[in-house]
Amino acid sequence: MDLVIARNPDPDSRLPYLMRLPLAEGLVFRTSDTWPRTKALFCYPVPVEEWPAEPEVVEQVPLRSCVRRGAAIDLILERGRENRSQIVYTRARGRDAVFWQSPRTRKQARPNVRTPTARAAGIADLAIVVDAHEKYRYKFPGQQVSTSIAALRCGDYGVFHGEALVAAVERKSLADLVSSLTGGRLRFALAELAALPRAAVVIEDRYSEVYKLERIRPAVVADGLAELQVRYPSVPLVFCETRQLAEEWTYRFLAAAHAWAGIEDAARDRILPGAEATATAAPSTAEVRDWARRSGINVPDRGQLRAEIWAAWRSAHGE
Repeated sequence: MDLVIARNPDPDSRLPYLMRLPLAEGLVFRTSDTWPRTKALFCYPVPVEEWPAEPEVVEQVPLRSCVRRGAAIDLILERGRENRSQIVYTRARGRDAVFWQSPRTRKQARPNVRTPTARAAGIADLAIVVDAHEKYRYKFPGQQVSTSIAALRCGDYGVFHGEALVAAVERKSLADLVSSLTGGRLRFALAELAALPRAAVVIEDRYSEVYKLERIRPAVVADGLAELQVRYPSVPLVFCETRQLAEEWTYRFLAAAHAWAGIEDAARDRILPGAEATATAAPSTAEVRDWARRSGINVPDRGQLRAEIWAAWRSAHGE
């Protein structure tokens, strides 16, 4: 009774290994590595017929135990180190999923912390607006929050002071962060966020995971993030360990920003009573986008605006 890891003969698959377990007629999974050393590995179940007739075996280890218990399969290998793991059948983002985890990666995935339930910034009911394009929305369970869905000019979560959007948070998984960085979309997103009084990007992972990327050079991602942080210092890139902690950080950041917005307005009135701005600031991309829509001009929801749209705005405003 062995655990067998072989190379996946399908060159188009993103999961380079096949794993076979000696249960029933045999269970076969595609997976991304030979052992869950640093993180839980996603496994894709496939029919046993997909196991090649002459597999290129990478690793074959005798099993001391291979037992299915409920929605999990417990594995104990005949070796001194890295000998215990678990195949877990669960649901992720509304879909069935299978993950291969070890005691170490399970502890990392579920840090031994309990998020507080005390209201943030003393706000009894914080009104958070969720962008209509956000697919996997934070629900802020256990917190004193009311949410509504609307089209935000930037970010995925925002708070308003009066009618002004005073703070926004852009949520990213590590995969989305990398793809938006290499595709150039992240630069434009930060430019729009920087036009707000308060904004941040929260990443649902550790910064150390950047240096474990396989399909892109980690230095490219690290340098790109550093360059964006220097270019837009008012928009911090915050790495949180898990989605739960990222959600908690987003709640408390928005609550603090909402409370500070009221303090800023009161302080401004005391310091400069009746003062008005003497110079007109250049419009943000979001402001020009809103103007174009009101003028009947088709513009994309996000990203860079075409040069002719900027020209139309300048012409309409006498610039």
